[in-house]
Amino acid sequence: MQKVHLDTDLGGDIDDLCALAMLLRWPGGVELTGITVVGDTFGRRTGYVRRVLELADRTDIPLAAGAETSGGYYPYDLGLPDELRYWGGPVPPSPNPLRQALDLLKKSIEHNATLIGIGPYTNLYLLDLEYPGILQQARLFLMGGYVFPPRQGFPAWGNAMDFNIQVDVRSAQHVLTHSNPTLIPLSVTVETALRRSYLPDLRRAGRLGQLIARQMEAFTGDEHNEENYGKTCPGLPRDIINFQHDPLACAVALGWADGIEIQELPLLIEVQEGLLTERIHPAGSPIRMVTKIDGGRFNEFWLRVVSQP
Repeated sequence: MQKVHLDTDLGGDIDDLCALAMLLRWPGGVELTGITVVGDTFGRRTGYVRRVLELADRTDIPLAAGAETSGGYYPYDLGLPDELRYWGGPVPPSPNPLRQALDLLKKSIEHNATLIGIGPYTNLYLLDLEYPGILQQARLFLMGGYVFPPRQGFPAWGNAMDFNIQVDVRSAQHVLTHSNPTLIPLSVTVETALRRSYLPDLRRAGRLGQLIARQMEAFTGDEHNEENYGKTCPGLPRDIINFQHDPLACAVALGWADGIEIQELPLLIEVQEGLLTERIHPAGSPIRMVTKIDGGRFNEFWLRVVSQP
């Protein structure tokens, strides 16, 4: 059984919840050696992860809060949605000292777990400062990166939309230049979709599926992606509620390869006008990057996995 450590900012964009649900129901199972939370606010995001694990009857998984927004890592308040609408009521926060998250990350790497980062890279940066060179030992997969623009028919997003990297440029630059990651970039994750048509199957998929359905309904009222992208991007389904950035990253890390192409590219990592850029250059370091996916295949695969009772 494959060992996995998840570093997540679950609690804002609902694709983190969709990613964790997929890991918990992965065919054949995975051994989650730990979950660390990044961009937390007094342990609130960690409390949300704890609630998800309770709903899935997986409170055995080690969990720790990592970098806090109060630490000055981010240029603005990352924010959290209304707990009543998204969670059905107040969720107890679960704070702890940062050291617990760093120790949990270190332990997972030492146990050869695949490390998947689906939030800002702050925890990974702090880990490498505490234990210099440890990221070089990790089998690391990161949601983020931007080299090629999205294909025609999908949102014409630029590098500034790459939240995981641009919200904490210092951490991202350090991690990308002190590790050997595989990047699952924004330009391919925009080809995925969490669809309104999935709601009936999710409502029948136990407490975890019902939570996803609840948050999908709340999210669509906040983001209006059907209107903004479903009607304007011919490559996406008209009933798109959200993109599946983080679930795709997790699936690639676990070896799902249906329609996936990965290239090793020489990337030069630089900061330009406050944004981190990754561009192909002969002097760049070789970094593996997903360059092609089949979004429709992945969408249906995710639904099959998560909608299991």
